[in-house]
Amino acid sequence: MLFRRRHKRHIFQHLREMLWPTAGWARTASYVGHRLRRLPGSPYSIAAGFACGAAISFTPLLGAHLVAGMLMAWLIGANMIAAGIGTVVGNPWTFPLIWYWNYRLGAIMLGIDGELGVDAFSIAKILDDPANQLGPILIPLTVGSIPSFVISWIGFYFPLRHPIFN
Repeated sequence: MLFRRRHKRHIFQHLREMLWPTAGWARTASYVGHRLRRLPGSPYSIAAGFACGAAISFTPLLGAHLVAGMLMAWLIGANMIAAGIGTVVGNPWTFPLIWYWNYRLGAIMLGIDGELGVDAFSIAKILDDPANQLGPILIPLTVGSIPSFVISWIGFYFPLRHPIFN
């Protein structure tokens, strides 16, 4: 068969490739850049689509980033495929940093202490009373994600618009 692997990859090899590409991060970023340039649409459409996907990754909508990014891209007339690619900004390497930043920013905006002990993340406590256990975490996280969303959309849109155009 044409374009098939001689030796099929196992599920663990696929997982390892997703977490740490064998070609390297620079090659992976270059590949994503080439894919963005080849997408059909105007420079606005592609850059805004990628910015939608990247910005939605700064929200606590874990598990719904792809759908939410594509919906946002559709609403503003941007490229939905670019939005799907943009959601890769939120990944297992960046989510802890994004969540920490959003939580601290939200705590500052709400004027609360924002210090949580290890017992706040106890699965038994969360399952016993989810509203009271997750509320002190999700409210600052959500409030902090709003300015992060806006800043990241602007921060991805403007640098991407001109390289795609040229």
